[in-house]
Amino acid sequence: MILTDFYTLTCQEKTRFCVKLCDVTHPIFQAHFPNNPITPGFVLVDMSAEILGIEIVKIKKAKFLKNIAPLSVLWFEYQSNEKTLKIRVSQNEQKVAELTYEKR
Repeated sequence: MILTDFYTLTCQEKTRFCVKLCDVTHPIFQAHFPNNPITPGFVLVDMSAEILGIEIVKIKKAKFLKNIAPLSVLWFEYQSNEKTLKIRVSQNEQKVAELTYEKR
């Protein structure tokens, strides 16, 4: 529910997908942070699980490397096996986050 209208899925391929984030008026950006809006790390986790239709059992790694502003375009490239999902999030071909989940 918190992700309602937060992003638009613009492309989905076999091992990657692309999203465009909403503008600064979304409640997530109003709360995090009002005068310096950035995307909270947990949103990347929730967004990837929602788009890929997986249930996260455990977060094994969550590394956030750069701030992500409103209206950003993000690519999520992923590798999956039976129990693990590894994701590299990039913006303008620069890595902004790494996520590894144990999934069900």
